Amino acid sequence: MEIRIQSIHFDATVALEKFIQKKVAKLEQFYDDILEAEVILKVIKPETVLNKEALVKIKVSGNELFASKISDTFEESVDVSVEALQKQLLKFKEKNRAK
Repeated sequence: MEIRIQSIHFDATVALEKFIQKKVAKLEQFYDDILEAEVILKVIKPETVLNKEALVKIKVSGNELFASKISDTFEESVDVSVEALQKQLLKFKEKNRAK
């Protein structure tokens, strides 16, 4: 699975990129046919407490799953987004099994 990370209006640290790679790669445990993942990191203006947004899109055979979360840190946003995608992947997998 190819993982692309895009940070808008700031430069993501190497540690943050490694964290994202590790978290998103874990999604393959839930579904084998993930083609690619795209993570977009954005700081929301004005500067408030909850201003770090992570949008995570994954492409699976013929579909695209998406989760977006806003929180205090990018790590937390990515973490919660990945958890949401795990649930979506499990539902998607069950749906495909039923066919």
